[in-house]
Amino acid sequence: MALNLNNVSLRISAGFTRQFPGDPIPQVAFSGRSNVGKSSLINSLLNRKSLARVSAAPGKTITVNFYEIDKKLFFVDLPGYGFAKRRAEDQAVWSQLTDGYFTDNKNIDRVGPVIQLIDSRIGPTADDEMMLDYLIQTGLPFFVVATKADKLNATERKKSEELFANHPLIPKETPVLFYSSLKTEGRQELWKLISAYTGVKL
Repeated sequence: MALNLNNVSLRISAGFTRQFPGDPIPQVAFSGRSNVGKSSLINSLLNRKSLARVSAAPGKTITVNFYEIDKKLFFVDLPGYGFAKRRAEDQAVWSQLTDGYFTDNKNIDRVGPVIQLIDSRIGPTADDEMMLDYLIQTGLPFFVVATKADKLNATERKKSEELFANHPLIPKETPVLFYSSLKTEGRQELWKLISAYTGVKL
């Protein structure tokens, strides 16, 4: 039975690993820098305008947000990383909470894929590379979404595609999808990938 995207809600904004839901349903996790466009992408996928809040101050809130979709699937918005103005103590909270999602998650066997978002205009930053390396070490299935694709002209797009295709921390078999939340480019293809990994049909 297909997912009902009209039956979507924020289940919990978890500030501690003990608050993570234990429902036996697949979890699709979204990882990326604080200003990479995670909230916009989640809203785009779910045909919503403001379910996932786009922060005016990236990196301000440090929680793991669980969006429950038709009681069959969780979209998990991991706290953004790489925000230069974040205090050291906040960075420690981010590390503890994000690492806890992968190491202290009672439903870790239901996590996958992890969708790693990277700004298509910039390519993988040092922080992105650390996260890619971490994902490889976890052994969890993941793929890469290059966000803000509408900001690229044809020449920039080709250069960006080559950069992602040849990056040493993006395995050759890992899907790389260019996405525009503004124009919904890549939306159908991303849902197909999510369905293929989770078995949940749109």
